Amino acid sequence: MLLALQQKFSCSLCLKLSIVMTTVFNASSSIALPLSPGDRLEVSIPKESYFSRVYEVNEQGNLEIPYLGAMSVAGLEPADVEDKLAYALVNKGFFPSNSLQMTIQVLEWSPITVNVAGELFLPGATQINLPVYPEESAVSPDTNQITGEFPYRRYLTDALKASGGVTPKANIKEVRLIRDGQEQILDLSGALTGEPLDNIPLIAGDRIIVPTGEDFQAELVRPSAITRPGIQVFVSNLTTPSSGKIAEAVNFPYGTRFNQAVIASSCAGGTKAINADRKAILVSVDRLTGKSTYWERGVEDLIRDSHSDDDNPLLMPKDSVACYDSTVTNIRDIFNILGDIINPFKSIF
Repeated sequence: MLLALQQKFSCSLCLKLSIVMTTVFNASSSIALPLSPGDRLEVSIPKESYFSRVYEVNEQGNLEIPYLGAMSVAGLEPADVEDKLAYALVNKGFFPSNSLQMTIQVLEWSPITVNVAGELFLPGATQINLPVYPEESAVSPDTNQITGEFPYRRYLTDALKASGGVTPKANIKEVRLIRDGQEQILDLSGALTGEPLDNIPLIAGDRIIVPTGEDFQAELVRPSAITRPGIQVFVSNLTTPSSGKIAEAVNFPYGTRFNQAVIASSCAGGTKAINADRKAILVSVDRLTGKSTYWERGVEDLIRDSHSDDDNPLLMPKDSVACYDSTVTNIRDIFNILGDIINPFKSIF
């Protein structure tokens, strides 16, 4: 009878594990978070103290269970690990199949490293789910108390944001996720429209590729779950160039335009007769080729007569904005310099 129950348990579990392995890459079914190296689990079996303990997934993605050896769990959800461990304990004869009661709870979700490539501002290997306070842990060193940590920073959108966010040329409807040699295409346009999106949980070693779209997409230049919240822009607004002062990096919300940076840099306003014909220059450097592109416009024209991305571009990270004085200010400064030359004692007195 026991053998028949074990065989029945084994067949049903094998079928379930088979289904898990074939559907774990289905975004619509990925509700629970798959395990990765460094995650901590607590196994609880009533009135049993040998197998009941805290386990940590090792670098190979295994749990080291006494008398059972290494058990591969990376990529499995906690419920599937519970079924797998229960089957192993019954199969080895440690517990009868009809009396084993066991639960597995995740105590701590570890940071994981994923590889992100394509249309991102900071592509490369990146870590996500880093602790807000590194000195704190969800598991007390003296007890196994659960503090309720939720792994809200181990999802696809977290990896994209940690990599600087997608660029305006990204094709967010065909993002590629590669895991264990299998590839899935995901649509993340819901991050901008409010529609449901394929924000699936990630595991260590996942590879994400954001392909290039056809054109520059202004709708991607705003804060969202997959874009950056803000940018740094270098601004200079000096009447007289000074070797003792360098261009200052100023933070702007992502989606700021050229004319807004000019106003924020105090390049506009003041006495209209003197400042109306000031000039503003925007310098943008291609992050891949290093090629510089610049726009020069009169400040008044930029503020009052801008109608498109061509005459009023959106700012990108590390752009530079500089302002030049008006003709009246230039003539005034020229006369001041001539006055200093003609009357050198003026500056002394």
